[in-house]
Amino acid sequence: MSASYAVTSLRVTYLVCYDIANDKRLKKVFKVCKNHGTHLQFSVFECDLTPRERTEFERELKGVIKQDEDQVLFVALGPAEGRGDRVISALGLPYARFDAPCYVV
Repeated sequence: MSASYAVTSLRVTYLVCYDIANDKRLKKVFKVCKNHGTHLQFSVFECDLTPRERTEFERELKGVIKQDEDQVLFVALGPAEGRGDRVISALGLPYARFDAPCYVV
């Protein structure tokens, strides 16, 4: 394995959060995010991505969102491997795995 391949295939964990102004686009963004990560909370996903996967994910999102109305944040949490266990703590309601689909009312 070449050094350049090792660098480009490292997975980084991202917290992906979004605020979408339109219900139709919101549903589409949810579907795109669900294909790339784990649904943690209404508009929050945890995604382990290589640089190539992140680029593809961003390309898909850019095809859905309106750049002047919507926002998607990628918060890098560090390497996916060797980080130790994921620890999520909560204030208020306890954290529970969130596998329910997104409904817009």
